[in-house]
Amino acid sequence: MPPHAVRAPSSWACGVLKLTAVGAAALLTACANVQLPPWTGASAPAPLKASQTAPAPSAPTAPVAVSQPVARAPQLTALPYNPVIEARFPDPSTRYDTPGLRDERRQFTTQAEMEAWLQALAGKAGNGQHLDSISIGTSQRGLPIPALIAAQASGTQATALNSNGKPTILLVGQQRGDEPASAEALLIIAQELGRGGLLAPLLQQINIIIVPRANPDAAETASRLTADGTDLIHDHLTLSTPEAQALAQLVRNYRPAAVMDLREFAAGGMFLQKFRAVQRYDVLLQPAATANAHEFVNKAAREWFAEPMRNALSQSGLSNEWYYETSPATDDKSLSMASLAADTLDNSSSLKNAAAVLISSRGSDLGRLHIQRRVHSLVTAATSALRATAEKAANLNQVESFVTRETASLACRNMLTIQAQQTPEQRTISMLQADTGQELQARVDWNSSLTLKSSQTRPRPCGYWVSAGSSQAVERLRMLGVQVMQIAEPGQMLADSYQTQRSASPVLTRGAIDAPAGSYYVSLNQAKAHLIAAALEPDTPYSYVSKSLITTPSDIARVVAAPSVVFEEEAE
Repeated sequence: MPPHAVRAPSSWACGVLKLTAVGAAALLTACANVQLPPWTGASAPAPLKASQTAPAPSAPTAPVAVSQPVARAPQLTALPYNPVIEARFPDPSTRYDTPGLRDERRQFTTQAEMEAWLQALAGKAGNGQHLDSISIGTSQRGLPIPALIAAQASGTQATALNSNGKPTILLVGQQRGDEPASAEALLIIAQELGRGGLLAPLLQQINIIIVPRANPDAAETASRLTADGTDLIHDHLTLSTPEAQALAQLVRNYRPAAVMDLREFAAGGMFLQKFRAVQRYDVLLQPAATANAHEFVNKAAREWFAEPMRNALSQSGLSNEWYYETSPATDDKSLSMASLAADTLDNSSSLKNAAAVLISSRGSDLGRLHIQRRVHSLVTAATSALRATAEKAANLNQVESFVTRETASLACRNMLTIQAQQTPEQRTISMLQADTGQELQARVDWNSSLTLKSSQTRPRPCGYWVSAGSSQAVERLRMLGVQVMQIAEPGQMLADSYQTQRSASPVLTRGAIDAPAGSYYVSLNQAKAHLIAAALEPDTPYSYVSKSLITTPSDIARVVAAPSVVFEEEAE
């Protein structure tokens, strides 16, 4: 089916790109030697129609799955639903059929059923394609975190995918246990990658990794948090949980060029309290947005993925808008796009130079209500992302190559953004009145993440010295794919040392510091330089200093000249 046309933004290439002051000089130099493809707007991949997306599929043939006991979900606060509101969200014309979506069910797909579903798909690929069901790690309560790897390659090991010349896309669902539609949707996507599936031909151009349920403990109890009370959504920098560590090591090994984070948002909640209305949109989308993410990566996420995705959703009759949240303060009626914190999956992925998008469907507080439509919304968006990856496969590889070199080349020069802010705007948002179900248009104060403003900057160092006692921080950096060098012989480095801890404006003192044997050096002359800065600059609430992985200011310093100490690279 030919892709539908989308109005393309103005094309641009290196020579005409308008840059911020931070990156202009370096990029002009780099553009003299690197030929980038013209940046053209993506054509929207044709979405799977409802009749094509899930043509009344039956579950794959598999051993009978034994349902595990699942704790009853907490009682949901009743929404003031009336027939007018409910009628605005009809089911798709074709019903999706996973174990958790069947009519007689009261619970969603269990852990055992999910594992059986993915295992049944393994080996069902054809034409030289591979589908492998693996566990990427275990949860805090010992449950496996299953994944499906799909590729037309010599195998599904990381070495095979990384060497086959095709970009890899990663889709992750259910980081919060009370957002079940994401996991059910990804089981449908996984099924369509099997022999004869509608998405199987894409494996000729791309590799696909699916993690349907990243937080299996929370899914069993329909809770938001991991077993130890951590919000997995915000644990992708410090990696305090085994769930986040498993995802980080998967990303480190397979190096995806695109990452899609599938979630759900509440239809009511604070929105109902503040506006006496419920959410109107089926899907909210946001391309990753955080300080220092490369401009080309940001543009790829928005123009090659998010905007075509919105077009595909609209063509399928699914309302959508840029992602937004509201604060807990009842008198604050402003809306803000998702956090700029570097600790989310999408934002940390953008600092690893992957195009990343947050995809959120309406309904985390609806139980099973509208579940078919919620799953259909996420299947439509995820299908668009897969087809966009295939369409832009060569471009993604070129951008990744350029951004990797350009980011590494900035070590020791120019400025680094320590903290950024959203841009205040106004926007008109559709809502549904709770009492009547009538649609209303509300003009609201809106904090946009599509354009960021630097609120704190600092000269970019060459790298960071980290004490030998901060080995846990070093371990986490290596899980993220960062290269860390251990100092073999004592020496000195010229560095800026911090004199205060967790202050909005730390005092920096420049001078020679002792670098004992066994301590570490983390160079910014590498592809993940901006991820390193997010972790090791202490000013933000998500930094390793704020999270106490580095306990005192004397355990870290900003190295401002290329070090001449003797060090050796340790194996990851």
